[in-house]
Formats: sequence, C-alpha cells, structure tokens
Amino acid sequence: MNRDTTYHFVGIKGSGMSALALILHGEGYRVQGSDIDKYFFTQQELENHQIPIYSFDANNIHEGLTVIAGNAFSDDHPELVKARELGLPVYRYHKFLGDLIQNYTSIAVTGSHGKTSTTGLLSHVLSHLAPTSYLIGDGTGFGDEAADYFALEACEYRRHFMAYQPDYVIVTNVDFDHPDYYHSIEDVFQAIEGFAGQAGKGIIACGEDEYLKQLKLDQPIYYYGFSEDLDVYANNIDRTTQGSDFDVYFQGEKVGRFHLPAFGNHNILNALAVITSVLLEGFQADEIAKYLASFQGVKRRFAARQVGQLTIIDDYAHHPSEIKATIDAARQKYPDHEIVAVFQPHTFSRTVALLNEFAEALELADDIYLVDIFNSAREQSGDVTIEDLANKIDRPVEIISTSHLSPLMNYQEAVVLFMGAGDIDDLSQQFEQAYAQLRPNQL
Repeated sequence: MNRDTTYHFVGIKGSGMSALALILHGEGYRVQGSDIDKYFFTQQELENHQIPIYSFDANNIHEGLTVIAGNAFSDDHPELVKARELGLPVYRYHKFLGDLIQNYTSIAVTGSHGKTSTTGLLSHVLSHLAPTSYLIGDGTGFGDEAADYFALEACEYRRHFMAYQPDYVIVTNVDFDHPDYYHSIEDVFQAIEGFAGQAGKGIIACGEDEYLKQLKLDQPIYYYGFSEDLDVYANNIDRTTQGSDFDVYFQGEKVGRFHLPAFGNHNILNALAVITSVLLEGFQADEIAKYLASFQGVKRRFAARQVGQLTIIDDYAHHPSEIKATIDAARQKYPDHEIVAVFQPHTFSRTVALLNEFAEALELADDIYLVDIFNSAREQSGDVTIEDLANKIDRPVEIISTSHLSPLMNYQEAVVLFMGAGDIDDLSQQFEQAYAQLRPNQL
C-alpha cells in the first residue's frame, strides 16, 4: 500500500467498490472515484466522508493515481485506456482486495445465500472485540488504521472470490444461482469448495447443507447447525416476536446462551457461523453474546417501517430459498398479521431457471403481487415474462407497477414484503408515500 498515491475507483458507486473506498479512506489513504451520474444509495456514505465522485471522463486520470477498476467495466473503458497509456498501476477490484486482506487475520463469508447478513453480524461482533476493518456487500465499508482483523463478503459470481486467500472461510450454503454463469448446482459447489480450499486456518461450514457435508479439504472443517452430532450446534431454541434465544454447544461443551434480535431459522444459522469463527480466535462467549444481542441488521435485509397500522419491509431476497426465509422471518415476528408478498424477479436467466421454485416459495405468503422483471445491466431481455411466473402460481396474482399500486392500498394491518434485488425499493418508497396520503387520519 502506497500513501504517496491517490486511489481512483472506476465505478465507485458499486456496492463492493464503494465499501472498499470507504475502507481505504478510513485507514488514512487518499481516495476518489468516478461513475455514471445516476444516484445510487451507496454514494451517500461516500459523500458523508467527503470522498470526491466525478462523472466518467478520461481527463479524471492523471499521474500519481493508482486505479482500481470495478468488475462491471471492460478494459476498453476510456479511463482504463488512459491509465494504461500513462503507465499507472491498474487493479481489478477483486485482485486488489485479495492483496489487501493479506495484511490482516481475515474471515471471508461466502455461500449462495446469507452472505451479507452473516458478514454484517460478523463485522458488528468482531469490531467490538478487536480493531477490525470490514467490507459488506450492501455497500458498507469501514477501515480502522489499527485493524488486526478483516471481515469481508466473498461473492461466488464468476468465481471472483478465487482472488482471495483468507485465514478463515465461512460457507453458509450451496444453491443453484447465477445461471447466466454457473451450469448446475454441482458447478456452484465445485467453485465454493475450491475457494474454501484456499483458507489458511480453517473452514466454518453449515452442517445442515447436503452439499457442504461433501467437502473434501485438507484444512480443519467446523460444521455448525441444529444437529447434536455437529461441531457447533444450537439447542433449546426459543423463537419469539423479539428474536431468537438459544444455547450453543462447541465440540460437546455448552459455551453459553445467546439472544439474537433477528428472525427466522436462517439467522440462527448465520449467528452460529459467526460465534464459531470468533470462538476459534480465542474470544470469550459472554463477550460474543453481549454484542450479538445488540446487532441492528444490515441494509435492505428485513428493513421494517410502520405506516399507521401497516408494516412495510424491504428485503433483498431474490432467490426462492431467500423468499422462503424472509416469509418465515415475517411469520415469526408478526404471527398475527397477514403476510403480503410483492416480488420483483432479478435477471431473466434466474427467473426462467427457477420458475417453479419461485412460484412454490411465493405461495407461502397470504397474498401475492408481482412486479415486472428487472432490466439489469447484466441482462436486458430473455425468454420469460412476469406473466409466465404468475401463471405458475396456484392462486390469483396481480401484477403491479409504479403506475398501478391501487391493489395494495386496501391493506390496513398487514405486513407487506417488498422483495427483490433490482429497484423494488423505489416502488416500496412510492407505495409508502401514496399510502400515507390516502390514509392521513390513520398515521
């Protein structure tokens, strides 16, 4: 790392890029970046820290910069072309991050689902126990100049995580996702196993996952879950409207009772992964329990707000397994309320590959509304429509949009789940404003 250079991020508004920029800034380095002019929620923290953000322009590139390029931008991007012409150091995001974590005791979180929530919980707990820098996939990044530890989310997409060689790897699960890149669930498993095999000290893997039980690696593997034959397991579980309480056993010995102010069995599993990794580093169970109990969640993961008697929840769930987990969490926290699912599929390839599974997951809600498939930068079209998904669901379903929100206006004491990885949070905000105007006397 060079303190005489300024680190310039090409695509600084990307979730991983913005988080990395915040880390370097927090650790005392000079940081700037460029992106398109459209507003992204990630830029708020960059602006709060007065990190300069420029519009894409080759003239942004000059002597004295080290350039970090977001993976969404090809080598022919004008800023990258200019950087190479000037002979500047140019790194891809994942390669730079892989080099950076070698300076710390690092814990990487991967898996098909639960990465962001688990990394957020790990970062919260660990940073209260020791100086820690961390990178979370929701755009959250924090740098501590005195950091001994580094917690990071390691995404499996296009095998970018193979650039990382962390001390520990947490693996939450294996599921078929990113069908635009992976051919099968076996392909996903092979990638995750390959990455886990790069861990320096050990692997913390969910023992409830059928694929992860097949891991064949030289490093120590610590399995966690609900079964008493695992290395770490939860017992005497009490799920309430305040969260979940459970005893934790580590290699046959009870280490303590923990409270987690989050909902759903999937979050108990995430907590077990965090507890295991931190125990392995020698921290005390009572200290871990104290900070586990104060966790407030991460962005766009079961983020709830009230509008009169109506509860609106934004959640990033964009895979059938995640939709099931989100509905399960809602049932736990709001057992006496009607659960309304509003879902926007993300990518055409995922929608067509998992059409039946999406229908089955959504049917766990009481009422279902669909939003047209998100046109992402990755995919603009495909051989599936939102009507195809609606036809797979074995009950009446209505398709809504920013210009057609009226079907949602009749709910009064329900829980409305806005789920998806696209721009459905914009629809959620618009609905909240329209609902508040329609029912001012109930607020």
